[in-house]
Amino acid sequence: MYKIRKEFHFSASHILNGLPFDHPCSRMHGHNYVITVELEALQINSVGFVIDYRALEPIKTWIDCNFDHRHLNDQMPLNPTAERIAKFLYEKFTDDFPKICAVEVSETPKTSARYEPNYDS
Repeated sequence: MYKIRKEFHFSASHILNGLPFDHPCSRMHGHNYVITVELEALQINSVGFVIDYRALEPIKTWIDCNFDHRHLNDQMPLNPTAERIAKFLYEKFTDDFPKICAVEVSETPKTSARYEPNYDS
């Protein structure tokens, strides 16, 4: 199995609803997000790629237009936790990029959440 990863970056604010009033994440705050999209394939193409990294430009364009310097509560249907952002982006791009096997969202250098489907369910 071949696997590749590509990072995308954006800055945005959010409020995490449902937390105690005194929890810092219950107030508006922001992050410099790092999104890592992972793709996999059993075979590589004739050039030697799973996919050309340049072919992933539509993901960057969408993130820049819809998430960068936005309030994520206005951009997503659910409370915008890192876990939900990962699943949201996976579902957003998997039809156009069926080799996507996981999406990871990092809000800080020390934290991340990863979504990958469970094909056994």
